[in-house]
Amino acid sequence: MRMPIQAVTPETERAEILGWVHEYRDLGGLSFLLVRDRTGIIQVTIPKKKVTEQVLSSVKLVSRESVVRVAGIVKAIEKAPGGRELVPDLFEIVSMSASPLPLDVVEKVPAELDTRLDARFLDARRPRIAAVFHIRSAVMRAVHDYLFSRGFVHITTPKVVAAATEGGTELFPIAYFEKEAFLNQSPQLYKQMMMGAGFEKVFEIGPIFRAEEHNTTRHLNEATSIDAEVSFADHEDVMTLLEELVVSCYEHVAATCADALARGGFAELAVPRAPFSRLPYAEAIEIAAGGIEEPIAFGDDLSPGVERAIGEEMGEHYFVTDWPTSIRPYYAMPYEDDPSICKAFDLMHPRMELSSGAQRVHRHDMLERQLVAKGLDPASFEFYLRPFRYGMPPHAGWGLGVERFVMTMLDLPNVREAVLFPRDRHRLVP
Repeated sequence: MRMPIQAVTPETERAEILGWVHEYRDLGGLSFLLVRDRTGIIQVTIPKKKVTEQVLSSVKLVSRESVVRVAGIVKAIEKAPGGRELVPDLFEIVSMSASPLPLDVVEKVPAELDTRLDARFLDARRPRIAAVFHIRSAVMRAVHDYLFSRGFVHITTPKVVAAATEGGTELFPIAYFEKEAFLNQSPQLYKQMMMGAGFEKVFEIGPIFRAEEHNTTRHLNEATSIDAEVSFADHEDVMTLLEELVVSCYEHVAATCADALARGGFAELAVPRAPFSRLPYAEAIEIAAGGIEEPIAFGDDLSPGVERAIGEEMGEHYFVTDWPTSIRPYYAMPYEDDPSICKAFDLMHPRMELSSGAQRVHRHDMLERQLVAKGLDPASFEFYLRPFRYGMPPHAGWGLGVERFVMTMLDLPNVREAVLFPRDRHRLVP
């Protein structure tokens, strides 16, 4: 019976493994292969005078990254990976790999990111890259567990829509029979509609699409967003929810992904401490003004350079709160005593923004006024506005970008490292 490589120990005496040929060395009377599966690597030792002709003939033919089935006796050996070796009495080539390889899976020869993404199926065989996606999977599990444990309902909302979530032109138009349609920027409007339906706590994990012409290490045109919305809550309530979710994800990865972190060569995970600092926008731009040369004034959005300057000062996760109403979406709730400031926030890592959220406007008349103030036509949002006429509770929520979350957790240099098949301004395949 096939065994995962990680489970093979000298105490098993005999094992059968299936995996890929990671490396091969021929030392004359002795050959060594490293065979890899998703759990790890094992050394296959072939003393040429002590194995069968079937084993020798198959080993002569095999190429790196071929899939093989190997069976034999497992022995303890200190210098071998994992402290064990397998001496085969069966060596079968299940699927031969072509040569040369598009990139070096052993990672002795570095490859540019574009080369790696063009052959992502092969790139993902590399232990470090595979580790990223095992850890990302663990993050997703932690998100589901955390939100389900707090009574949230999982929902799915449309990705083909008739109107932009936030207005503006950064949309992907698509052909949808005789109608104008777009790929959705966010599930925002639908989350709010479910508050009107009485669901109280909802979340969704799904793709979002932004037609921004960026070509940076932190932007994607198709990303994955974790979105949550809560009734009878304000911005402070959902900031607490968000910081607790972030800490829970870090704790889960630290507790369950030690092997993946080690295989990937990642540093020991430092779990952030909650509560995170709350930094009002006005104070944030004061900090930035002292650390950068670019001019910044109240009412300006935070550029990447500004974010980095503030992040260097803060040194850990933090929230930027109390944003100018003029630069936040129409659905952000203004403060009653100063409508020029709204109950919006961004969750920041020292490197970049991870999440945006706010308490939402729940009154129909105010929401309609704010649409008009943003230069948007309320008639285009009638499907969204209608529930607000029939008893909409106060509510708040946020969206958290998965790729940036994983990127900052593992200190990856490029957000494309945190998604299997990235979509950006230039990349549409594979």
